Amino acid sequence: MPRKANSKRRKGAELLEFTLALLPLLMMVFVMLDAAWAIFVKSTLAFAVRTGVRQGITITKTQAGSSDLTTMVKNIVRANSLGFLSDTSKIKVNFYHPPDDPTSTAALVDVTTDATGNNPLNIMQVSIQGYTLGPLIPRLFGLKTPIDKSGTTIAAVSADLIEPSRDVPPKGSAP
Repeated sequence: MPRKANSKRRKGAELLEFTLALLPLLMMVFVMLDAAWAIFVKSTLAFAVRTGVRQGITITKTQAGSSDLTTMVKNIVRANSLGFLSDTSKIKVNFYHPPDDPTSTAALVDVTTDATGNNPLNIMQVSIQGYTLGPLIPRLFGLKTPIDKSGTTIAAVSADLIEPSRDVPPKGSAP
């Protein structure tokens, strides 16, 4: 008989030990999910910014037509952000003029507000600043938590040289 009473106690102890082992395991899984979510959002925004720069430096004045290049680039970045950016207010497009001497250590000149900002041989910089990423776990359980209390600010920046190009594409067929 003493053996039966002992086995009931053992079952209760096993349940308690399982619960105590499961809680830290679940916490580790949730932390890994949150980290993976942050990495995914950061890489998506970085891809959107790189695509915006890539498209922006190759759009010629003929292709842009009467559209503003800055607005076009912002819309390209928003379209490639997989819905993380609902508007273009966090997207910044800047133009810089490098020093004429390539060996110079002089600072870049910000020509964003100049009419010649998007001229060839200037540098286009596209950035997303101030994007607040909320944790994923409350979303999984349908909890409404304010992002400002538990969010992480993410930024993505990309820049490239605007290459000189002809407005009219070459005639003839491709090889």
